Amino acid sequence: MKIEHQSDGSKGAFIVETDGKRLAEMTYTQSGTSHIIIEHTGVSSTLNGQGVGKLLVRAGVEYARKNRLKILPLCPFAKAEFDKNPEFADVRLQETKGNVP
Repeated sequence: MKIEHQSDGSKGAFIVETDGKRLAEMTYTQSGTSHIIIEHTGVSSTLNGQGVGKLLVRAGVEYARKNRLKILPLCPFAKAEFDKNPEFADVRLQETKGNVP
């Protein structure tokens, strides 16, 4: 499965398309020069059970590592993936109590 990265200034997404139709996406916003905020992960029901959401989050983690960024996973799905995967700790930006960095 091919995951593509699209970026337009401070907004970006990792997506899966078939025949020009977007079937899955993980969207993020760049916050300053040091981190990105994962806002949403969505997968079409046609791809259910294939682990596509996990692949999108992993693609975001690889992007962050390559670009020396931290990730704040605000999306509930992405946050759950970060909580389950200690190997993502190197790119996870920890929230501070009462505010978001």
